[in-house]
Amino acid sequence: MTDTQPEATTDTGVSEPVAENTPTTTDAPADGTAAAAPQRRRRGGDDRRGGNANRRPRRGGRPERTKPEFDQKIISIRRVTRVMAGGRRFSFSVAMVIGDKKGKVGVGIGKAGDTQLAIEKAVRNAKKHMITVTMNADSNIPHDVHTKYASSEVMIMPAPGRGLVAGSSVRTVLELGGVKDVTAKLFSRSKNKLNNARATVEALKQLKKA
Repeated sequence: MTDTQPEATTDTGVSEPVAENTPTTTDAPADGTAAAAPQRRRRGGDDRRGGNANRRPRRGGRPERTKPEFDQKIISIRRVTRVMAGGRRFSFSVAMVIGDKKGKVGVGIGKAGDTQLAIEKAVRNAKKHMITVTMNADSNIPHDVHTKYASSEVMIMPAPGRGLVAGSSVRTVLELGGVKDVTAKLFSRSKNKLNNARATVEALKQLKKA
């Protein structure tokens, strides 16, 4: 008894024998080029840039940053050393000015072993010593003031139409306090920015309503 070969059927209904060792061929593209090999998929569906196509979106998205109540500016930052029996201990001293540019301003100082912690202490200290500047509707001071704090001596004069003319940390205090159209003059040669800022605050305390 002989083995029968399978027959292939065509659309015409005529059956033709198929050879056993006949290689099977695949359909080639019409332009005669070889078919591109299928690309290997990487684990997790990552593309070349490292993204994950199947990654789920984050729930809620990134929360919006809330604007701080007061604007802050560091006027001085120093590394101080304390000599102890076991050696030296280093810490950071930060002097900062905060204000809302609407009449409230304060100067504070903070000291800690970490810079960020010293800044937080300086902000809390500035809030404790915050003052309200006496100004008119145009954010101008009513009269001249002249004061001295420690080795710093400062004078502040109204100057309508000239803008804010001041230097050193005096300008920082006046700017964050919202004072406009003034001229400030430092009569001392002190380079201590903290004393200059505190002298400015003491001068603003002397302002009285016209």
